Amino acid sequence: MGSSSFPQPNSNWSEQKNKLFENALAIYDKDSPDRWRNIATFVGETTEEEVRKQYEILLDDIKRIESDQVPLPNYKNHEESFKENSIMSNEGDRLQQLKL
Repeated sequence: MGSSSFPQPNSNWSEQKNKLFENALAIYDKDSPDRWRNIATFVGETTEEEVRKQYEILLDDIKRIESDQVPLPNYKNHEESFKENSIMSNEGDRLQQLKL
């Protein structure tokens, strides 16, 4: 999936740092003064330039997902999972009610 037309993810960003970045984007919208500096400060240990690059990567990811260029994960059907959990729960309840 590594296409040269898309910016490559910043491998120096941890999951925690990326989560801070996402939260900062929610706080500092496009109309916020000094948006990139504030986001960089919020994330910590990064520069405005790195934050802008990360934002470009995020936008490209969104475009790729919306244009069906990224396959969806093979999630288990929610209804099947619910039924399985419900059956196990009912069996457990029945076993507890048995008087042996």
